Amino acid sequence: MARKPDRIRIEVFAPAEAAEAAEEALRPSNEAILSLGRQMAREQFERARALERKQVRQNRSRPMR
Repeated sequence: MARKPDRIRIEVFAPAEAAEAAEEALRPSNEAILSLGRQMAREQFERARALERKQVRQNRSRPMR
C-alpha cells in the first residue's frame, strides 16, 4: 500500500486593505454609538445629581425637633 503524502492546508486571508476599508466603513456607526453612550451617561449622572439636590432641599426644609 502506497503512503499518501501529507496535505498542506493553505488559508486565504483578505488583503489588509480590505480589512482597513471595512473598519473605515464602520467608523461612522461606531462614533454614533459612542456618542449615544456618552449622552446616556450624562443624562444618568444629571438625574442622580438632581435626586441628591432634591433630598438635600427636603432635609433642610424639615422642621427641627
